[in-house]
Amino acid sequence: MRKIKVALLRTPILGCALLIPIRAKTALRYFYRPLSNLIVWLFKSRETTNFTYDLEENNKHYLASLIADITNKDFSEILVYIKEVEEDKELKQYVERMTRQSDMAFIADKDAHFGRRIGWYAFVRVLKPKIVVETGVDKGLGACVLVSALKKNKDEGYEGYYYGTDINPKAGYLLSENYSNYGEILYGDSIESLKQFDKVIDLFINDSDHLAEYEAKEYETVATKLAKNAIILGDNAHCTNKLVEFALKTGRQFIFFQEKPFKHWYPGAGIGIAFKREKNV
Repeated sequence: MRKIKVALLRTPILGCALLIPIRAKTALRYFYRPLSNLIVWLFKSRETTNFTYDLEENNKHYLASLIADITNKDFSEILVYIKEVEEDKELKQYVERMTRQSDMAFIADKDAHFGRRIGWYAFVRVLKPKIVVETGVDKGLGACVLVSALKKNKDEGYEGYYYGTDINPKAGYLLSENYSNYGEILYGDSIESLKQFDKVIDLFINDSDHLAEYEAKEYETVATKLAKNAIILGDNAHCTNKLVEFALKTGRQFIFFQEKPFKHWYPGAGIGIAFKREKNV
């Protein structure tokens, strides 16, 4: 009997068919959790785009380790910054309140989740940048996270200011009240706004039009406006190779961080990071 089964399995078509249940069971284990998270999300969430979520604990540690290596800081210091933003009650309560009061409340979740933006926050806390630019503000969640870091920096004696760009005149409604004291939004086409921008950029974040050609044009536009050791973060690096191309063209290093959402069906985006590493003398 065993010899017959082995013979059947070795028959190309029949063998493949007989193995389908086993192979399907193995493959479905990778889909079960996202599918169950999707069902929960369908009934609990209102979001239709720009999904928000927290990151898995190990994923946060990988992110902290990556940032520590890039910035030549201790891993423990980066973890402190990540914990700082995650436990910022003022920021979370502010985002939740402004979301409830907005015209977009019917397609937004009430709880504040920052995802990969905690990495943006950590970079600002480490680098102490004077000028931060983010293209593509949307509702302004990333803007508030970045401004919150700038506020903390100012408490430590480091001045910094945020500029966001967006073609939608209603974008950035979260950047209000005292948060608007640390930043502003330039409305209009992002590339045109960047062309007119006359300040040296210490941290640049691309998160606007996700067409590859447009993303590349943004990098080209800011190339001469970047500080010597500026860091560029790409929110589209999981979809295009434009930031790594820019990094190679301009003598920068490139690293990609893949985020892993906690209890969410979305597989996650990531952070593309272009930077210049200090050479040992």
